Amino acid sequence: QVQLVESGGGLVQAGGSLRLSCVASGSIFSINAMGWYRQTPGKQRELVATIAGGGSAVYADSVRDRFTISRDNAKNSVYLQMNSLRPEDTAVYYCNADKVVIRGKVYDSWGQGIQVTVSS
Repeated sequence: QVQLVESGGGLVQAGGSLRLSCVASGSIFSINAMGWYRQTPGKQRELVATIAGGGSAVYADSVRDRFTISRDNAKNSVYLQMNSLRPEDTAVYYCNADKVVIRGKVYDSWGQGIQVTVSS
């Protein structure tokens, strides 16, 4: 199966930047889309950004023009560059890999989540 490992979270002041990374491991043949979601206590998990294998990206309105998603297909990795961070960006961020093909089987996988805290 596939395992996603996130890194790069932490505490930053408002206006600062962080870069999240996520690596998918396993005998991966291909991955359709990869993305980032976030969740705060009492709220549903929400989309932050996703990127298809060809590089087309979709962003939530709240992060567009501040966050940039990218991926390295050769490394089965996805990144999220977060600039101009705001306190409302504070959340647990989850990496997602959609339609991961391993030995002819298809999986959807989530990382364990990583905390991002933006202080005012």
